[in-house]
Amino acid sequence: MTKLPHARTLIRPAVLLLAVVLCARCTAFGQGSAADYERAASLDRRTAGKVLRERLIVHWLAGGNALWYRKDLENGGKEIVRIDALTGERRLLPEEPAPANEPFAARPSRADSSSETLLRFINRTDDEIRLFWIDPAGRRQSYGTLPRGETREQHTFAGHVWVAMGGHDELLGVFEGEERVIDAIVRPRDAKQSRETTPDQESPPREQSSRPWSAFSKGNNVWIKKSDSGEELQLSTDGTPDDAYREPVHWSPDGKRFVVLQTKPAQERKVYLVESSPADHLQPQLHEYNYLKPGDRIAESRPRLFDIERRAQIAISDELFSTPWSLSGFHWSRDSAHFFFEYNQRGHQLFRVVDVDAATGAVRPLIEERTATFIDYSQKHFIEWLDDSGELIWMSERDGWNHLYLIDAQSGAVKNQITRGEWVVHDVERIDHKARQIWIRMMGYRANEDPYHYHLARVNFDGSGFLLLTEGDGTHKWEWSPDRRFFVDTWSRVDEPPVHELRRASDGQRVCELARADITALQATGWQAPERFVAKGRDGKADIFGLIFRPSNFDPARKYPVIEKIYAGPHDFFVPKSWNRFAGQDAIAELGFVVVQIDGMGTNWRSRAFHDVCWKNLRDAGFPDRIAWMRAAAANRPWMDLERVGIFGGSAGGQSALGALLFHGDFYKAAAADCGCHDNRMDKIWWNEAWMGWPVGPEYAENSNVTHAANLRGKLLLSVGELDRNVDPSSTMQVVNALIKANKDFELLIVPGAGHGAGESAYGRRRRNDFFVRHLLGVEPRW
Repeated sequence: MTKLPHARTLIRPAVLLLAVVLCARCTAFGQGSAADYERAASLDRRTAGKVLRERLIVHWLAGGNALWYRKDLENGGKEIVRIDALTGERRLLPEEPAPANEPFAARPSRADSSSETLLRFINRTDDEIRLFWIDPAGRRQSYGTLPRGETREQHTFAGHVWVAMGGHDELLGVFEGEERVIDAIVRPRDAKQSRETTPDQESPPREQSSRPWSAFSKGNNVWIKKSDSGEELQLSTDGTPDDAYREPVHWSPDGKRFVVLQTKPAQERKVYLVESSPADHLQPQLHEYNYLKPGDRIAESRPRLFDIERRAQIAISDELFSTPWSLSGFHWSRDSAHFFFEYNQRGHQLFRVVDVDAATGAVRPLIEERTATFIDYSQKHFIEWLDDSGELIWMSERDGWNHLYLIDAQSGAVKNQITRGEWVVHDVERIDHKARQIWIRMMGYRANEDPYHYHLARVNFDGSGFLLLTEGDGTHKWEWSPDRRFFVDTWSRVDEPPVHELRRASDGQRVCELARADITALQATGWQAPERFVAKGRDGKADIFGLIFRPSNFDPARKYPVIEKIYAGPHDFFVPKSWNRFAGQDAIAELGFVVVQIDGMGTNWRSRAFHDVCWKNLRDAGFPDRIAWMRAAAANRPWMDLERVGIFGGSAGGQSALGALLFHGDFYKAAAADCGCHDNRMDKIWWNEAWMGWPVGPEYAENSNVTHAANLRGKLLLSVGELDRNVDPSSTMQVVNALIKANKDFELLIVPGAGHGAGESAYGRRRRNDFFVRHLLGVEPRW
């Protein structure tokens, strides 16, 4: 007879089970609660105004040897501090003096712009000018110089702000991109600036100079006009509306010849949007706009050379530029014997500087870049002609890192590599032709420091005399004194508040520390900085950098689901580097999550090999590196629960967020994908052909979320704005169609009247938060 267990023995397993359940509930207690929602919603407000001296605005006094600034004090008061820039001597002033030169300021570019356009910069000054783009953070990003009398067509977006600067940081013009081509005419400071619209049909003569003739387009052809008599002559007869001659005109210095482009227009690709709920009337409204997509026929331009004395065109063979994505950077030699232009071949695997003999029309390649993957023309392009010495400065990744080269302008031979090493030049800050020196913004130079930090350096044209001008372990931004003898360097990290220093431009030596941000009051609110973390990527060699955000009531004894914020666009890097009181990820963490952000392989500003991972492979999105990074982080952070990992992103990040469930559904359990370019054939032409190539090949379908929709695992929230002009909303709806055909469950949020980034609206963020609370925390939101 089987002996029955004692009654007390029977009870013990039940008690143990109950204890496990209660423990699990304790672990989840407070996650996704009403208190968490309130704390997340109020985080920005509760921490606002809690930082002293985060920003410092300096005012330079006459002569450039002294500056002053307002210093905020802990008791709410202020001090007016005067600094002797030569000695660093500091003294208090009773009141604010009138500054002789206010630091440059311009309205930042709109961050949400989606309409591509052109600004045609025309330098009508007597010297070269410097061009800068004002980024959405209000920082000046250098786009090189424009010699006197020259013209440059600059790709930009409507709402993006550009400035032209003369010597000693003299502001010559501020220009904003519009949804049409704008002539940004830069004149001397005392001359009236103008912005002229390029006409659709005809344009009157605009060339005003000492040349006896001016040139202009009329009736789709090229005409010249005698300056003294007004006599007009037609030089071309083959121009038609479908193959027209258009300004600008690029004149030789001797005024005997000029170059103008003859252009066949791009095909017309219409995208149609239905606005379901217009604000001013009941019935839906149809919108349409032009929007080229990968593989479409683009505008095709060819240079045409005209000789004034012969009243004739000099034929130029197009053998070296037969398939242009763009022709730009037209430049004449000082002796008028040659003109040059930059040829970016469609597909972006060949880039040339073409040399044309002005007397015969013979062409030859002066500089040639070839690659089996892609040339990063939109981010890593720089050329500076040094006409006095017959040289030019050229940017290239030919040695595997983005660097500068000194080129002989006659032979095209490399005279010397200006910068070298396993680090990159981000952009050229300034060039001093007389001193033969270059100031650069560079990344990755300092060992044992985050390679994404910006630093300022100077180097001689021959590659000698390299000097790092900034010092602190952080990312740097700087503002020059009016005469550029000094600069105010502000550096910070996500875990190090800003430090403001005055430095000499000659040797980078620190004159003095001006101020240091104080976050004592901020920390008293419970605020904590994100944690920086580095782990090896898929190859076991490359360092992958990311951040970990924890809730302010973080308890290391609990287990937290992990949510990744993703954007993996190959044009840049995206993990924040500078200090920021409120980043948005903090608020999500407050709901009971750990939030991470990572830059995997395929993103920009590391080595060429690191970047090439994205080539015809956007579905990769660095996921093998991201997953390895999270596993490495969780190895000694038991509070990171990798059994509950979510991901969210918008635009290209929306494509990647859904891709996480399609291609890595064993790791990611929930995804919120907003306004995704889910099929690269549906999105804008320039961005997608830059990384996916041309002609459109089978890789486009292989990388498409639509193609792989049947592989969906996990919980999915799709969101899109019905009036998205950046990414065609049909890209999302085609994914929806494929998911329905595959009989997959998902959530869909369509926001009437919303454009790109609808998921980042207040309602969209709340829905995303609720989605993760339900599917990762396993509770109903209690907001």
